[in-house]
Amino acid sequence: MTEQWMGFIIWSLVGSMFIILGVCSVFSKTPAGFWANVKTVEVTDIRKYNCACAKLFCAFGIVMILGGVPILWGGPWIVVSLVGVMAEVIAAMAVYILVIEKRYRKRR
Repeated sequence: MTEQWMGFIIWSLVGSMFIILGVCSVFSKTPAGFWANVKTVEVTDIRKYNCACAKLFCAFGIVMILGGVPILWGGPWIVVSLVGVMAEVIAAMAVYILVIEKRYRKRR
């Protein structure tokens, strides 16, 4: 097994963890946490909020796995995967703040 395949497998395992996190979020009775070490916002409908977060986590994982394909090509192509995951993280934060949190946050 070459180094490229080992790198892609590890990359895919990390992407799979996000998919698993999304599946666990669907079945959670408490609001799913998006930010690390930060208390989750108060939400109006926990079930719908968790489903929205689950879709975001699963989409993130799938796109991350697909974005790891350039690792298999080797050489300088790994930069495409690294820059892609940075852009994906920024996009996920924007979707969470501008769409999910805005829609489900409890108004005072």
